[in-house]
Amino acid sequence: MAKTRTTNETKQHGPERAILVGLCLDGGPRYDADTSMAELAHLAAAAGATVVGEVMQERRRPDAATLIGKGKADEVGRLAEQAEADVILFDGELTPAQQRNLEKVVGCKTLDRTQLILDIFARRARTHEGRLQVELAQLGYLLPRLAGQGVMLSRLGGGIGTRGPGETKLETDRRRIRTRISQVKREIERVRRGRHTQRGGRQRAEMPQVAMVGYTSAGKSTLFNALTRAGTPVSNQLFMTLDPLVRRTRLGDAGEVVVVDTVGFIQKLPHTLVAAFRATLEEVVEADLLLHVIDAAAEDLEAREAAVEAVLREIGAGDRPRIAVLNKVDLLPVSRRDGLLSGHPGGVAVSALRETGLDSLVEAIADRLELRPRKVRLAFDPAEGRAIAAVYKAGRVLGHEVEGTEVVIEALLPARLVARYKSRLR
Repeated sequence: MAKTRTTNETKQHGPERAILVGLCLDGGPRYDADTSMAELAHLAAAAGATVVGEVMQERRRPDAATLIGKGKADEVGRLAEQAEADVILFDGELTPAQQRNLEKVVGCKTLDRTQLILDIFARRARTHEGRLQVELAQLGYLLPRLAGQGVMLSRLGGGIGTRGPGETKLETDRRRIRTRISQVKREIERVRRGRHTQRGGRQRAEMPQVAMVGYTSAGKSTLFNALTRAGTPVSNQLFMTLDPLVRRTRLGDAGEVVVVDTVGFIQKLPHTLVAAFRATLEEVVEADLLLHVIDAAAEDLEAREAAVEAVLREIGAGDRPRIAVLNKVDLLPVSRRDGLLSGHPGGVAVSALRETGLDSLVEAIADRLELRPRKVRLAFDPAEGRAIAAVYKAGRVLGHEVEGTEVVIEALLPARLVARYKSRLR
């Protein structure tokens, strides 16, 4: 068994030293396994770790006891001792038994990809709602893993995997954790109702909602700033946006829309995290239009698109109308850009950083939402004050006059609203 590094040693050492471990099954593409490992390295960096080694195991099937087999686990333990590693990060989800067995063999903290992502979310959570959702995900992950956790449950404040709103709950029993889960769910439900009320107000104001979705680090926040001038902090770090950002913006003569920036998705996004963030992701489900922001320069572009589509289906937004926004095209040759556009009918090529292609994107949004103003003449009974006020609110009134027993209004209305007044058209 490798020497176990203590919490104090880790703190004196500075950033945690991590070894990454992946599994490539027979018949599975090695490229996919390597790409996933490269992403795991980015996740480790986002969690504040320094990667000091990588191990890839090829097997016919996962080992039930240690995932990678006893011999390879011994090898990882020796490497951990030589590299003075503090944590072993596995690219995949470990069962509770596998995690316990691996910690015994390698002699130091062992975490899976889900725990790593939860740790990053705990670092990024800033608002009360964000912290609640992260805590719910952490508790949901920990609940079935309480029995026999030993080393894991006694290590409070010991770096990656032990941070976040739920860290003081790690040593409670199942009953208390279930109680806390119920409390957090109730608090999130209160937040959800408040968000629903706000969204209802926007809908009553006839303001369409456009939600940006995409893989983490695809450039959603940069595009959000370019469209809304919000000045939101932007970084190339993973999961910088956890809480939805909502801003109104005017699309030229097409009028105003509400733009929402949401949390980025990722391959193997933990189900517990998707479930916990369902209240936030309602902004996506209820949106009139999705902008699927795609990093056009990513080598694994297709895999990232598939990961986003999988999450959209999981949250019930798979059928939402959308526009593919190919971002970072300034990094591509023209032939590659044109090839991607041909593969994404109705898509738009932009560089959010350089603010190129935004006019085309605004045009596409206006067309898909039928926001172009249409000149109409509408007739109302003079007593229908509320209906008349709605026209003033939804469009631009050009004329208002009384003709006999009717009030006739000439107005510019968004094309998407004209059908509502079909019986009043003159």
